[in-house]
Amino acid sequence: MPRPGREGGRRGRTAGSGPERSAQPFITRNIPPYEILGEADLKIIEDNADTILEEIGIDIKDDPDSIATFVAAGASADGARVRFPRGMCREIIQSSAPNIFTQHARNPARSVVIGGNHLVLVPAYGSPFVYSREGGRRYATIEDFRNFVKLAYMSDGLHHSGGTICEPVDLPVNKRHFDMLYSHIKYSDKAFMGSVTAPERAQDSVDMAKIVFGQDFVEDNCVLVNLINANSPMTFDSTMLGALKVYARHNQATMVSPFVVAGAMSPVTTAAVAAQSLAEGLCGMALAQLTRPGAPVIYGNFVSSMSMQSGAPTFGSPEASMVLNIGAALARRLGVPFRSAGGFTASKVPDAQAAYEAANTLQQGLMAGVNFMLHTAGWLEGGLAMGYEKFVMDADQANMLAVYANGVDMSENGQALDALREVGPGQHFLGCAHTQANFKSAFYRSNIADNNSYEQWMEDGALTAEMRAEKIYKQMLADYQAPELDPDIDHQLVSFIHDRKMSFEDSNVA
Repeated sequence: MPRPGREGGRRGRTAGSGPERSAQPFITRNIPPYEILGEADLKIIEDNADTILEEIGIDIKDDPDSIATFVAAGASADGARVRFPRGMCREIIQSSAPNIFTQHARNPARSVVIGGNHLVLVPAYGSPFVYSREGGRRYATIEDFRNFVKLAYMSDGLHHSGGTICEPVDLPVNKRHFDMLYSHIKYSDKAFMGSVTAPERAQDSVDMAKIVFGQDFVEDNCVLVNLINANSPMTFDSTMLGALKVYARHNQATMVSPFVVAGAMSPVTTAAVAAQSLAEGLCGMALAQLTRPGAPVIYGNFVSSMSMQSGAPTFGSPEASMVLNIGAALARRLGVPFRSAGGFTASKVPDAQAAYEAANTLQQGLMAGVNFMLHTAGWLEGGLAMGYEKFVMDADQANMLAVYANGVDMSENGQALDALREVGPGQHFLGCAHTQANFKSAFYRSNIADNNSYEQWMEDGALTAEMRAEKIYKQMLADYQAPELDPDIDHQLVSFIHDRKMSFEDSNVA
């Protein structure tokens, strides 16, 4: 069975961030997850995943070191194709991977616990474009990246700074990871993700983290989470596995996430997608444990369905929600944290389609028992764009998820028999003592929704939700105040980045 997570004392060189806010650093669920499949059906999917690993195998491209590692552990290889005895990967993972762990933030009050009954909500990731009502759709810049880090820092419903919130295409491809990581450290004190676009960039991420937290602390504790995608179907490349091994060697968390568009990168059926995704995830997580037993891993699951008319990915669909739910159940059975869901939409703007599709996936993730919800806020256009207005609209939804996850108040105050006795039949409760004592916190208050009368709405300017969100994000950026960062640490980071950038030429080749 997986060993308990290591949650050692907070050490290293850190700085606080001024006055503490009342928001919780992560969600602890007080509601049970909902599972759509029972024991027998989940076992079938696990058996099918083992059949894929045993009979079909996984291609490991251009990475003889990883192939040799698997073969030494009991797998067989035919060129790049690696096949695994039934149960081998599961046994390796369950022998050492923690089922729960802490990712430390430079401000200890912002550290997050990943796994168990906890949920961490994280901004969207990887968009080359940004969208705003004012500026439309355009390529992202480092200034956009900094803006979204600031918005995530100021959004209490988001618990994490994220990773590549958007691609700053105004910077060289081979050097922009320095600026992105520095932005997370400088403009936020929440936990953040490292670079995975090359093994050496993963090492840069670890080295920068060691400047912030201290070398020994990083080797003994998780301070970075990293997104490792399989090249579905059933393929890993040396870039992703190289980054995975760098992070695992340094005891940092790898989030192994098959990226599946059902119908193109997998069969069209839910059960087949779930089995293929599990097989790919088992392979990657096993390599992390073979690299360093006990290194944290997260089983990730990113699945979209596909329009069989156009070939475009679709989001918020019932089929993708079912795969998400099954993946969460499989992760619990395996004994590792689970990543999935988010504010997904194929819409190009934050309209009704965006709201419906995002809400469908966010709520399904909560009900399934997701632990790390990447892409919670900002996602537009199938992930091609990061939306300013969409970001704050999704952050509002994140706040609602937290309220639902808290469950039903069954205290004496929650039962409110005193109010019922005081008011009695046929009267209203507006003026009773219980209402007066509870009205400020009784119901969630959205900062996006307008609940006024039509006449009041017209008098206030007839603003749509997108218009209201535009005002909110602009005000947030105007009000932003940076968290404190130790000047010595800042100086060391700037010097490290300068020296590393000067050591090789700019390139726009990934």
